[in-house]
Amino acid sequence: MTSSASPLRPRVGADGSFSLFSEAFGEGFHSAEGALREARLTYVRPAELQRLAPGGELRVLDVGVGLGYNSAALIEAASGRGLTLQWLGLELDRRPLALALEQPGFQAQWQPSTLGLLRQILETGQWSAGFGQGRLLWGDARQQLPTLEVAGHGCWDLILLDAFSPRRCPQLWSQEFLQRLAGLLAPRGRLLTYCSAAAVRSSLQAAGLALAAIRVADDGAATWSGGTAASPSPLLPSPALRSLSAMERDHLGTRAAEPYRDPTGTATAEQILAARQRAQASGARGSTSAWRRRWGLPERGPGRPGRAT
Repeated sequence: MTSSASPLRPRVGADGSFSLFSEAFGEGFHSAEGALREARLTYVRPAELQRLAPGGELRVLDVGVGLGYNSAALIEAASGRGLTLQWLGLELDRRPLALALEQPGFQAQWQPSTLGLLRQILETGQWSAGFGQGRLLWGDARQQLPTLEVAGHGCWDLILLDAFSPRRCPQLWSQEFLQRLAGLLAPRGRLLTYCSAAAVRSSLQAAGLALAAIRVADDGAATWSGGTAASPSPLLPSPALRSLSAMERDHLGTRAAEPYRDPTGTATAEQILAARQRAQASGARGSTSAWRRRWGLPERGPGRPGRAT
């Protein structure tokens, strides 16, 4: 979610890809490593499209379209494998995609056909191509879910969740919102997100989903993953995914795992954060500081490198 009145500043990642920084949320849209790298390693690679037979249909829900990186990377990967794509995007603010499409560097990263689809999305709210079609719903994602639940309960193969971090935009990480997203997944569908926060993972577990960690280059016992994959079906270890480490499982027993709550789907960020702080203070979960000391970690929460968490 992005305030339509807040300034957006250009930012370039380590991979040279264009991104933005939101003054309203006090964080960037992508990690410091770069938007394109993140789209490929956090969303496309763990989607493991090789699981699907060429010519099959792939239904994708992109929650937080932003600059369009995740869906653009997925569109190119899916079309390259001969998949038919049915796509739906949710986004509050038109400006990030518009700003990206103005940048020569952004344009150079994609095939002309992909850029054409992104322009269709911005101008008409939908796109159509020989390998699929899609539409974008503008507005608060929480208010769009009832329509999706009626039309597509239990049928989405991929949900890409890329909102601002939970402490900045808890509305799209609440236990209730994640529960509803979980209900949209097909039996072997996957929800993919950069976020490794215990509150998010515990909410996904409470929704009945199996968890896996998205691999990073140096997966060690005390290394944070590159994000989280969740599915109604077990997720087997692979080059893209691994089981949660002992450190990550231990994290789920701390106060950091207290969920964000938004029962009405209308609460403000301030209301959600205040309610969570009260629940943490009165709950019986273990100390997060003690957990950090056990694992020799600095005083910083898990999430996306270069972003608040």
